[in-house]
Order: sequence, then C-alpha cells, then structure tokens
Amino acid sequence: MKGGNFFDLDTPNLPGIFDYARLAVGGALKALEITNKEGISFALIRPPGHHAGKSKLGGFCYFNNIAIATRKSGKKCSIIDIDCHHGNGTQDIFLGDDKVMYFSIHRNRYFYPGTGEKSIGNCINYPLHYPSENEWLDSFYSIIKKNLEFNPEIIAVSAGFDAYSNDPIAGLGLDEEVYEEIGREISKLKKPTVCTLEGGYSDKLPQCIYNFLKGFES
Repeated sequence: MKGGNFFDLDTPNLPGIFDYARLAVGGALKALEITNKEGISFALIRPPGHHAGKSKLGGFCYFNNIAIATRKSGKKCSIIDIDCHHGNGTQDIFLGDDKVMYFSIHRNRYFYPGTGEKSIGNCINYPLHYPSENEWLDSFYSIIKKNLEFNPEIIAVSAGFDAYSNDPIAGLGLDEEVYEEIGREISKLKKPTVCTLEGGYSDKLPQCIYNFLKGFES
C-alpha cells in the first residue's frame, strides 16, 4: 500500500474495495456470457478497469474488467477504448498479443496517465489535444476501418464517457448526441460486442450511455 489508505492519489484502499472490484469483474464476465448468447451487452459497473495493468493498479481502477473478459473469451478480439484517458493498463496487458488489437482515442501525454503518445505493435493510439468533435470522429472512423481489416471474432468496448465536452474531470469536445453515432458505427461491424463502463462523471452520463446503446438499435 502507498500513502496510508491509498494505492495512489486516485485509488483509495477503501474498506471492502476488493469485494467491490471483484463484483465489477463479475459484471464484465456476465456481460461476456450475455454477448455469447445474444450478440451484445453493456456492463454498467464500477470501479472501472482500463488503468489496471499486469502488476499495477491506479486511476480509480483495481482490476482490468475489459481485459479479464477479453482473456476469458479466448477469441481474436478488438478492444476499442473511447475513454478520454489512455488505457495504459490494457495496453500493458495485451502489448504483443497477436490475438488482440487495442485501439484508444485519448488526450495527449500532458494528461493522466501520460502514456499512449504513439502506437506500438498491436496497440494503436490516437493522442489528441482539445480536438474538435470532427477531429475525434476522424480518429474513430480510422479505428472502424482498421477493424474491418483485422476482422476480429469479438469486439470489446472500454466505454468511457468522459470525452463528453462538459465532463468535470476530462473532456474531449464530444456532444452527448455523438455517442449514438459511435454505437451505430460499432454495430455496423456486425460482430459480437461486449461493453464495460469506464469513466464519465458528468450529470449527462446517463444520457450519453443511453445514446450509445440507442446507436446499436439503429
């Protein structure tokens, strides 16, 4: 433990946190089970996971929910991370794994966790600095195109909603309505898809999630 009751400044060692974090992992695994049966699922879980790596936790994250679900699937998988922060833990876990492609759109190195400034092997990063919504979408459409080339068996989405323009912690200029387009484009890939909640801290979080899920019905 570091710093008394904190693993790091953002990750407190709260009473019972192991059990809460383990329940979040269970939610991700249940979502995978639903995806295997029905083709799509969304795990509304916290704490999030994409900053937890092989041997390090941090950034509100204790276990890497999406990584555990991806490993459990045993399939050729694409992970699409739309959180405002780089999923340094997910990259740490899957770097060099030829069955997994990791894609992340995030704020650049001057923002937590300060990683993901360039692409490395199977980890394709899109660091941005206060982009317009159209610039963010250009990166996202590039990810969609690369998924058509990679042709995964399953897609895992690190569904963070702190790229929303008025998020109090982060923000990458996205309007709440654009999440419907994001969901729609992922659904067009026509692959089984499992989504887990990552960041998102505004009062518009429920609406952003709703719009994202609505996109899968379009």
